[in-house]
Amino acid sequence: MVVQVNSRTRQSSKAMDGNQQKVEANVVLLGAENVGKSALVVRFLTRRFIGEYGDIESIYSHCDKIDGRDVCFNIWDSFCPQNGKEAGHISDRQLQWADGFILVYSICDRESFKVARQQVQRLRQAKAKLSSTAPVIIVGNKRDLQHRRAVSSEEGRLLALSADCGFFEISAAETYHGVLMVFHELLDLIREARALKKGAAGLKGIVRSMSAVFGRKRTE
Repeated sequence: MVVQVNSRTRQSSKAMDGNQQKVEANVVLLGAENVGKSALVVRFLTRRFIGEYGDIESIYSHCDKIDGRDVCFNIWDSFCPQNGKEAGHISDRQLQWADGFILVYSICDRESFKVARQQVQRLRQAKAKLSSTAPVIIVGNKRDLQHRRAVSSEEGRLLALSADCGFFEISAAETYHGVLMVFHELLDLIREARALKKGAAGLKGIVRSMSAVFGRKRTE
């Protein structure tokens, strides 16, 4: 089930017409059940923490001004069963839609970390197959529950390093700022990936033009 939920700031999107071009970023949240994905999204959208959610897959839209520029986040809060063949599944639609991924696990749940490993591997395979440049940030959530920690910070960092991903440990329950940093960092990485892709496309165009010119000269 996919539910469209628009935050209040969406109402201001009409005012963007005629202004400088806004930045739009499609973000998919991945991770096992009960790791706090929905809590993280709602914290980002509203600054409030809500601890309990049903098993509903939702897409949220949130527009804001960042560094003087209008930015619209489209956030797909995915549902991922933790057990069975579907554990760690990422759909082709999500892979094609996303500009970037946030992969969440709970530091209190080693099984959720195993799912994160599976999803990192699937993302790497899919990115190679699709020639995708979508960046990934791995997030260890529930940092406020240190007494229940089952996954060390070092393990999270090593997983991120092995897959060239960003890494944060946060508590969606305790602080808004940590959640904000995750989304802003992903936005920066998405902008960098787009700039590199645009530069590569421009370079290919120059090479094609030069090949055409020098090819003609050889045949004259």
